[in-house]
Amino acid sequence: MYGRGLLGTVELTVYASLLALALGFVMASFRVAPVGSLRAFGTVWVAVLRNTPLTLLFFAVLLGLPRFGLVLPFQLFAVLALGCYTSAFICEAVRSGINTVPVGQGEAARSLGMTFGQTLGGVVLPQAFRSVIPPIGSPP
Repeated sequence: MYGRGLLGTVELTVYASLLALALGFVMASFRVAPVGSLRAFGTVWVAVLRNTPLTLLFFAVLLGLPRFGLVLPFQLFAVLALGCYTSAFICEAVRSGINTVPVGQGEAARSLGMTFGQTLGGVVLPQAFRSVIPPIGSPP
């Protein structure tokens, strides 16, 4: 019984972490995007999820989503709740790492004709990665 519990915890941790990393990077790119509506969406995402207790988020996902016709296994609900909650913290860590990259790097990429996505993915994020690892590695 303990082995199944350990395995379930490890699975939940791995899946929620992968979801949180993916959503965190997407939301961080939204937070630094030149489009105002994307910035606003990213800001609201972070503000709501960081200021909502995790227990309340679990109740909202577990009891709220089935009312809208979305019935999933409990473990998937748990992955969604944990992944979304943690993505807000990862978003802020990645955004702060992006802000450590000198502005001239982005300007140089734009002067070469790169799009925002190319600048972020090819120039800024690789440089920001070094300063993002410590805050992501520490628990929230």
